[in-house]
Amino acid sequence: MKKFVLAAAMFAGCTSLMFAQMDGMHMPKDGKPIPSPRKMANLDLQGTKIDISYGAPSLRGRKMVGGQDPYGKEWRLGANEATSFKTTADVMIAGKHVPAGSYTLFALPTADKWTLIVSKATGEWGIPYPGADKDLVRVPMMKGTLPAPQEQMSIGFEKTAGGKTELHVKWDRDNVWVPITKM
Repeated sequence: MKKFVLAAAMFAGCTSLMFAQMDGMHMPKDGKPIPSPRKMANLDLQGTKIDISYGAPSLRGRKMVGGQDPYGKEWRLGANEATSFKTTADVMIAGKHVPAGSYTLFALPTADKWTLIVSKATGEWGIPYPGADKDLVRVPMMKGTLPAPQEQMSIGFEKTAGGKTELHVKWDRDNVWVPITKM
């Protein structure tokens, strides 16, 4: 009977942890949410599945891009573990060919423009940047301004129609994006 109760308690604990991780809210031992929870952006683009997993940092009163994360330096496009990008079929990102596979996303922000970097290096923590020799493609991002500051960074898909979508990164007052097209 003790073994059954212990097994049931372990199952309940594992199930709670699994659901906490599924909704992006990892809970450390102190019971408080982590400052940069893991988030997902997923899309089915006419049978091509695109999955992005990223750490979503918050401003918490700081100037991040162009401050703590300086302009002109490659950035892990999120927090903690590197941002992963997976596609089940070939796609075009801002006119550049990205074959089906797994990649890591970085960005190179400046005051007036951002560049999205799709790196062939995978399994990265996020820093240090693995180097330009690992880049698959670098593409310019369109840049707009949000009407109000956004506290937590988000990555998502917008304006999806047919075999086209836009990958948006929003944080603080920045809204930067690239078009993605199914091949």
